[in-house]
Amino acid sequence: MSQTQACTPSGTLPATGSLPDCSGPATPFPGALFHLVPVSSNIKTGPIPVSTSTRETCPPSCPFYSRGCYAAGGPLGIHWRKVSGGTRGVSWAGFLAAVARLRPGQLWRHNQAGDLPGAGDSIDTEALAQLVQANRSKRGFTYTHKPCLGDSNQGTANRAAVRFANGHGFTINLSANSLGHADTLTALDAGPVVAVVPSDFPDRGVTPAGRRVVVCPAQRIPGMSCDRCRLCSLADRPFIVGFRPHGSGRKAVDSIARTNNPAA
Repeated sequence: MSQTQACTPSGTLPATGSLPDCSGPATPFPGALFHLVPVSSNIKTGPIPVSTSTRETCPPSCPFYSRGCYAAGGPLGIHWRKVSGGTRGVSWAGFLAAVARLRPGQLWRHNQAGDLPGAGDSIDTEALAQLVQANRSKRGFTYTHKPCLGDSNQGTANRAAVRFANGHGFTINLSANSLGHADTLTALDAGPVVAVVPSDFPDRGVTPAGRRVVVCPAQRIPGMSCDRCRLCSLADRPFIVGFRPHGSGRKAVDSIARTNNPAA
């Protein structure tokens, strides 16, 4: 192992070596709340710990930011608005402590709503490194729509942060908006990829570049849930997991999935 590395809020994180020293306080959003339920009642996830982050973490560049986001409607939407409005949840420090208290080997899903720590399109690398540390010996997994493409400082930093987390036991799936986009994200080699697929996409298929796609088992096998499936927790899986549009915004999502834009 290399020496412990310094951790800065806007720096890029290495993919290998020891975790940065992020023992100090991290406050992605002063006053913002984050929520962790120890046993979810969501039939899609199954009875595992599931978290929710303030909507401030969501990237405006996400095509579902204003239309089609499954988390914006129903009971989850009500819960998310309370977390985002500051009436439900705990501070970032309290959230990290709750994650650290999970039993060793515990599968848990970060963000049934919300995205990685950081305002808008940016990832707060210090806060993410602290979450990776809190997740040690656990099996946390999540998804991100934070932009990771291109050579801009933001894209480069986000990509490095995602690669770092995946290399240290916290699985971050890059979320693609179409199969063409999934090909582009997979080529980054920063982490596993998931993608929204058209509503009539078969249970198994391929991307335009020929990469394998397996539709989420919970969408095609009765009684299947995250706690039983666990595909999205595997950082090294050799295929893309596809999600057919669901929720009140599924028509908008289906339309976006059919565009097949490799860059968005």
